[in-house]
Amino acid sequence: MRKMDQIMAYNQEFVKKRDYEEYLTTRFPDKRMVIVTCMDARLTELLPKAMNLKNGDAKIIKNAGAILTSPFGNIMRSILIAIYELNADEVFIVGHHECGMTGLDPNSVITHMEARGIPDNVIHTLRHSGINLNRWLTGFDSVRESVESSVDIVRNHPLLPPSTPVHGLIIHPETGELEMVTDGYRHLESLA
Repeated sequence: MRKMDQIMAYNQEFVKKRDYEEYLTTRFPDKRMVIVTCMDARLTELLPKAMNLKNGDAKIIKNAGAILTSPFGNIMRSILIAIYELNADEVFIVGHHECGMTGLDPNSVITHMEARGIPDNVIHTLRHSGINLNRWLTGFDSVRESVESSVDIVRNHPLLPPSTPVHGLIIHPETGELEMVTDGYRHLESLA
């Protein structure tokens, strides 16, 4: 059976048995927090458990590496919507050890794209139309520095309420142990 068929069959039973009822909540995060973290599959259940979160406690935004690359990109927009429209009042950037974005080689990614059927002329056209594929596909050398950089982008955003704590953490993908990189409360106190 194909993956989509398996999912749809399972979902019909899930709804029929009313298994969704234990997950009922509102769209407003109960713990009033927004988390930016990595899409790594090891964190799907581990991160919420390690942070003592249940369904409905936080808005969780995932991408490759928990990286914010632009103050006016999709991730920052989602953070601001969570704050202004969904009552979040704290931001957590959570990177992790052993991240696939550590040392990611953009040339290797492009080689894999070509091996999976993306024609050379598409890569060539993108490169000559002002898109810096190497920069766009580059990872980072240090998860700590990446978290610090993302925290700085959020903290210094002109549309972020000045009293918003922005924290930086690193989680271990096997044990769930959290390491604090930057404490948002201390940062705000240092500005007072």
